[in-house]
Amino acid sequence: MKKVYCIGELLIDFVAKKQGNDLSKATDFTKKAGGAPANVAAAIAKLNGNSYFVGCVGKDPFGTFLLNTLDQGNVNTSLAQRSTTFTTLAFVSLAADGERDFVFSRGADRELSYNSQLKEHFKNQIIHFGAATSFLGGQLEKTYSNYLQDAILNNTFICFDPNFRTDLWKGDEITFVEKCLPFIEKAHLAKFSLEEALLISGKQDPAEACTFLHNLGVGIITITLGKEGTLLSTPTNQKTIPSISVKSVDTTGAGDAFIGCLLQQISKTDNPTEHQQLSFSQLEEMVMLANKAGAITTTNYGAIESLPDQNLLEKL
Repeated sequence: MKKVYCIGELLIDFVAKKQGNDLSKATDFTKKAGGAPANVAAAIAKLNGNSYFVGCVGKDPFGTFLLNTLDQGNVNTSLAQRSTTFTTLAFVSLAADGERDFVFSRGADRELSYNSQLKEHFKNQIIHFGAATSFLGGQLEKTYSNYLQDAILNNTFICFDPNFRTDLWKGDEITFVEKCLPFIEKAHLAKFSLEEALLISGKQDPAEACTFLHNLGVGIITITLGKEGTLLSTPTNQKTIPSISVKSVDTTGAGDAFIGCLLQQISKTDNPTEHQQLSFSQLEEMVMLANKAGAITTTNYGAIESLPDQNLLEKL
């Protein structure tokens, strides 16, 4: 089984339950562990995969809580860093259907420094670039780019999830797209929401978006479509894989659970960088299981604690 290195932020989600999607009216918040790449690492570990979290938290009680949460979930945190800068916080409001609105208070995640020794760890393994804050400047953005180059040189299977957040890029979407392109060009697998696929490609149709993104270089594309399932695309095949019907209360982490489950399955293959060796039917089965993981995660509050384990997935 391959190791999966998840690069990016680990943060506190302060979730306003039953407050609607207007944070200005929220009064009660619940503390949850969050951060897209950390959620992915937790999803992989909960499915008995081998995941490492590479990111930075503060030397404060919130940072301790976050690392303890990952440790308890069997994520390897030996490569995590701590900073005197306060841990990054996100305030999340939920609408009745579980859809979210975010406000970030950015902190220690930006302080992740580059560790040149990690390039040896990446050799023939898997690396997931999935940080929502990775292109917002700070040391993290430089480190992110350095690790991409290390992955390219070490036959690492590269997965990229842009994790676009409207509030972080409003009025500057073009910059976001430009910063995503080098990662898409080198990715073996890329996971997009429909909004992200259309934004980055500049197309109006998801099928046309996939053609554009494949032409950039990415081999396997998944576009998550919520309750409609996931559009799976390779340069030669394309199909929408259905999901399961659930009652959603919080969509936070659904996409992370999806890609975590998919990467956990890919980690069990012999040569994941030779993605052509995976038949389209194999990818269909993997995406179908990953859809279930994403759907289940929406049925409870908080991303990490809502992630399914292997037994739950098999029951469905």
